[in-house]
Amino acid sequence: MPLTTETKYDTTVVEIGADAMEFKTIGMLIFFGDQAPELLRSSCYIINLGELQGPVKVNDVLVIDDVTYKITAVGGEVDTNLGNLGHISVVFDGATDAKLAGSLYVEDNGYPEIHEGSVVKILQG
Repeated sequence: MPLTTETKYDTTVVEIGADAMEFKTIGMLIFFGDQAPELLRSSCYIINLGELQGPVKVNDVLVIDDVTYKITAVGGEVDTNLGNLGHISVVFDGATDAKLAGSLYVEDNGYPEIHEGSVVKILQG
């Protein structure tokens, strides 16, 4: 029997803000649903608002296109913000302590090349 992994979140990038790549220098990116406020929109990767199927936990896996990142820490507001707004920051530093409530921390597996149409998933670990 094949091994299956439950998908907790599944979405697509529909727009890339003009300043979104500027966060690459600090190893971070920001996702926001298509209702992102104009003041923040230019800094974000805009995604379709998906339905969160379960809480995001340490050892789950973030997948951006074909690149996988093990989740190492989850801020206390990630589930609420992702489920309601499609809004989280992703920090690529492997931290095991969530310093920011709305941030998801993942292993440093290189910064992703994101384009319009990129598929973003969170899979159960």
